[in-house]
Amino acid sequence: MTLPIAFVLALLVIAIALFATERISVDLITFLLLIALVSSGVLVPQEAFEGFSNDIIIILGAIFVISGALQETGVLDLLGARILKLAGASTNSLLLLLMSSTAGVSAFMNNTTVTAMFLPPTVGVARRAKLSASRLLMPLAFASILGGTCTLIGTSTNVAVSGYIKKIGLPELGMFEITPIGLVIAGVGIAYMMFIGKHLLPEHKEASLTADYAMREYMSEIIVLPNSPLIGQTSYDSDLNVLEFRILKILRDQHELIPDRNTKIAEGDTLLVEGKADTLMKVKKIEGIEIKPEFTLGDLDLQSAEMRIAEVLLTPQSELPGRTLKDANFRQYYGLTALAIYRHGQSLREGVGDTILRVGDLLLVQGEAARLEGLRAHSGMSLLGEVSEPLYHPRKGLLTIGLFGAAVVIGGIGWVPLSIAFLSAAVLTILLRCISVERAYEFVDWRLLVLIGGMTAFGTAMEKTGAASYLASLVVAWFAPFGILAILAGFFVLTIVLTQPMSNAAAALVVLPVAIQAAQQLGANARTFAIGIMLAASVSFITPFEPSCILVYGPGKYRFVDFVKVGLGLTIALTVVVLLTIQLFWPLYASPR
Repeated sequence: MTLPIAFVLALLVIAIALFATERISVDLITFLLLIALVSSGVLVPQEAFEGFSNDIIIILGAIFVISGALQETGVLDLLGARILKLAGASTNSLLLLLMSSTAGVSAFMNNTTVTAMFLPPTVGVARRAKLSASRLLMPLAFASILGGTCTLIGTSTNVAVSGYIKKIGLPELGMFEITPIGLVIAGVGIAYMMFIGKHLLPEHKEASLTADYAMREYMSEIIVLPNSPLIGQTSYDSDLNVLEFRILKILRDQHELIPDRNTKIAEGDTLLVEGKADTLMKVKKIEGIEIKPEFTLGDLDLQSAEMRIAEVLLTPQSELPGRTLKDANFRQYYGLTALAIYRHGQSLREGVGDTILRVGDLLLVQGEAARLEGLRAHSGMSLLGEVSEPLYHPRKGLLTIGLFGAAVVIGGIGWVPLSIAFLSAAVLTILLRCISVERAYEFVDWRLLVLIGGMTAFGTAMEKTGAASYLASLVVAWFAPFGILAILAGFFVLTIVLTQPMSNAAAALVVLPVAIQAAQQLGANARTFAIGIMLAASVSFITPFEPSCILVYGPGKYRFVDFVKVGLGLTIALTVVVLLTIQLFWPLYASPR
């Protein structure tokens, strides 16, 4: 092993560790890798940034804009709501129609976007049908991932792999080249969930939101007595706030008030406050108040004719992840109070305002009904459980669908390059005012584009230093006695393993150079190996680290083990299916032997 090979492999290990910890954003990790590669002389600047000039970046960016236009015009909301209404109350028919339609839509759109769009109406229908949302949300996420294997644009991983193999001199993937095997994968996945997976899904009984977030023990009622220092203080800036207690409701002269920044505390008020249980004794030291004993709280205590409580999901498009509610001025900007955060099976109620938020966090919020409905205008937040008819703009919606369909057809049959077809469609959605320029930029996942561009350069570094050849020789030596299919299986499993700490696209781009080198050493079909690695990145369901799974983790009240229990069998089944069927569509050897 040479020093350059050791250096590149060490960077790979460090990158995997950083991706797994999630302490640093993936785009920053990618930039650090590029800086290290250029500073060490492994790559020159042109090689490091070549991935960003690839047309795959244009294709992905354009698809993000078109997806945003479909969301802005209400097409996706309307589609999700209508599909779920057609299914009726039957759990089996609901599950089948939900997974089939989600997979179908996800074949042409980013799977995370599809999951985010179908999630609110799915939760709403589950509540109306008195079904546990946990019985539907994991299948929803899985279906969106399965559908991504059906076309070139079904997932960013497919586009990234196509761009990479084109870069090394192989023909790029056709729009529908992988559709036959993708339909097999989707069909097997849906059948597995219908006959096996559904019996392994947890069933969390629907409870009140205050019970779900275990808030009762953190609430108290305080009576403001005469001469209390609280009298005249505003509810947002009182002595109670200094002690990290929040006033959620005021009972005054038999009238209920939900306080805002201008509401002042008056003598005789009964205050419903929320805060840390261990600071309750400090509140008792404030003169002029009385704490009611044996207080019990229900959802109705936090709601009135104008005020509501609801759950809000943070999606990848949100500007809140990486910040705290205090830093974002959440209460002032949105006019809502965050009561608790639900994350990975735990309800966070202490220090809510100082908690650094993550994608997939579920916020329990309180505010005016109009303010809650206003969240629909924010691409980064989904209001759960709302089943009201979504806003739909027919003319703009049909225009966007027509432009998207035209891009798929024109680009798919090769009349113009895919990048030009989708870029044209994206530009026209803006010119025709289906979406504004500002909103279009908000829908683009810039971190993903940076990741793909940077990891493409990392693949170049692995080839240039010989690291790819070195690892390929090791894999070939280990698996050669078992045949070429076993070698492909080894790379397949390695990709699945790497998708746990890394994104799917990053894992595929790391393994791809090694797999192609191994195929060339064996005289095997490099294209078959490339497509195998690409599919491997999309059939891993063992853990909830895939963005679509992260989105349903909180709303489904899942535990980590739930994904292992349901997803392990599905992953094994799809691995076997792909390895047995891939050679029916692409030969294992480059030429007959």
